Order: sequence, then C-alpha cells, then structure tokens
Amino acid sequence: MSLIPVGEPAVPSLHRAARFEDAVRNIMERRLRQRGWDVVLLPYTGYGAPGWIRVLGRVLLTRTGGKPRRRPKKVRGWRSFLTVSVNSAPVVIEAGDQRHEVIADRGGFVDVVVPADLEPGWHTVRLSSPGGEPVDAPVRVVDPAVRFGIVSDIDDTVMVTALPRPLLAGWNTFVLDEHARASVPGMAVLYERLVNAHPGAPVLYLSTGAWNVAPTLTRFLGRHLYPAGPLLLTDWGPTVDRWFRSGREHKRATLVRLAEEFPDIKWLLIGDDGQHDQEIYAEFAAAYPDNVAAVAIRRLSPAQVVLAGALPAHIAGMLPPQLGGVDSPGRFAKKWVSAPDGAGLVTLLRSAGLL
Repeated sequence: MSLIPVGEPAVPSLHRAARFEDAVRNIMERRLRQRGWDVVLLPYTGYGAPGWIRVLGRVLLTRTGGKPRRRPKKVRGWRSFLTVSVNSAPVVIEAGDQRHEVIADRGGFVDVVVPADLEPGWHTVRLSSPGGEPVDAPVRVVDPAVRFGIVSDIDDTVMVTALPRPLLAGWNTFVLDEHARASVPGMAVLYERLVNAHPGAPVLYLSTGAWNVAPTLTRFLGRHLYPAGPLLLTDWGPTVDRWFRSGREHKRATLVRLAEEFPDIKWLLIGDDGQHDQEIYAEFAAAYPDNVAAVAIRRLSPAQVVLAGALPAHIAGMLPPQLGGVDSPGRFAKKWVSAPDGAGLVTLLRSAGLL
C-alpha cells in the first residue's frame, strides 16, 4: 500500500482569495456535518496505459437520512454548483490487487497517477473515504499499439452552448434544463465513424468547464451517443497563487501532458472557432508536430464569430499564423480542416485519409 499526496504543490502562502474560499468552505463543512450531512465520493472517468492509471474523483458532502427527495423533472444547471467539498479528505484507491492511499486537495479533488497492472480496455477502480460509501470509477487503459486518438472540445463543438454570447451562455449553463441541450448536428456520427475506423482509439473530452458539470456532461454525451471517454475539466475559483484559473492554460497543459504520457499517439484535435481552440491547437501543433494527426474545427456562423471577438481571418477559415513555423502552409493545410457541422468534417477528414 502506498501513500500518495494529491493536490497543488506547496507554496509559501495561499492567495488571499484562496484563504477566503477555504475559510467559507470550512465553516459550511462544519455546519453541514453538524446537521447530519455525510461524505459522498463522486467518481470521474480516468485513463491510463499498462502499468499506470490516472484516477479522478471528488469528495463532497451530501444530505443523508430523512425522506428521500424526488428527483426534479427539470434539472437546472445551477444545481450542479451547489456543492460543498471536503478539504484534504483521505481516499483509498483499489486498482486490481493494488491499494493506494491518497489525500484529496483543498477542493476535495482526487487527480493522481498510481501504479496499476491492468490490461488494455475498460476497467473500474474502487474509491473509498471514511464516512462514505465506496464507489467504482471507470478507467480506460489504452493499448500501447494504438497510434491514433481524439481530443475534443465540448462547448459549441459537440454541444450547442453559444459560449461566444456571455449572457446566453450563462442562461444555458445555469438556468436551462439539461435535457434541452442540443447536440451539434452530425458530430456524434463523425465520432462514431472515427472510432470505427481506428479501433482502440481513445476519446478524451477537453474543456474549460468546471468539474461541477461533469455528471451533466456525461449524461449528455451518453444520450446523444458520443463515444465514452474521460472528461478533462477544471475547477473554478481561486488557486493558491491567483484569483481564477486560466481555461486556456488548462487546455495547453493538458495537451502537453497527453503528448508526454502517450508519445506514440497522433491526436486528432477537434474544436470550434468561437473561442481559442484554433490558437491553442496551432501552438501545440507547432511544438509537437509528431503528436498531431490533424486539426478539425467546427466553424460557427459569421455572426457568432464576430460576437466572440474573433478576427475576420478566422471567419474566412485561414490557417492560424503559428503554423507557419511548423510546415509549409500548403502541406499542413491538408491536416487543418474546417466545416460548420459533422457532415462537412466527415467529408474533409475522409479526403485527409483519416476516415
């Protein structure tokens, strides 16, 4: 059995916003425990390779006992953010015949790589914490022979959220019933064809969204028949050294991490032109050209792009300037495709030799 600390690296002192957040969280945790709330483990889908796995989850407090509440007919987005995490909770991970003890971070998150002797394919690992019922977390172990994988954005790439329009994005995130969320036309079919064309290819969903919405996103992807895969989200709120986390840095760091964890896999990077996907993917392609199979951009309408503050060059579908230092534009242009929906991307990716 091994003891593995989890969380953010030690720093001389916490940012004042983080200290305030921790103080409020500690008060709420203490009062809710006095009212009989208990620990609950929320498992997230992890991934790995033979010999190691990345385990993801969170330790929260939940109401127990009393008359069970009926599940609301409409699940509003704001409900996902009414959570109280357990700071520095001990968690036991059982993977196969190995057992590891870890400590969740200050937000209750478990994000740790542990040794595990698991064959390629889908597995479950058991998570347990004092005071809570054990839960099983799914883990995708990638076959070392696999050479192709998919990294996909979520908002306005597979799910219509209209993030370029802040007020509408807020309405969709916090107010709209989760069952009213629409899938981007043709994208689920595109992903199905890709995984059929590349057996064993992992699909990872990389987003700047908060971990609070992970259960909602998992249900959405399942309802619309997207391939199962880990969600790689981020935690909203203060960090140990700044007011808020950077969504763009989260995406950049995650792509670099995947390149290091799976050096032999070429990733198809799928996103949209409403935020910063083109810039982030171009930077990654420039730094790790051998880890990029292609970039597929779901093109928003001109009005949406303008509202997002993008330049006319993005509307015209031009290659980002970062690619100039990677390849000649003509050669990389074959790997950079853009269309307004999944059907258009299917045609272009077929021409690029990926379907």
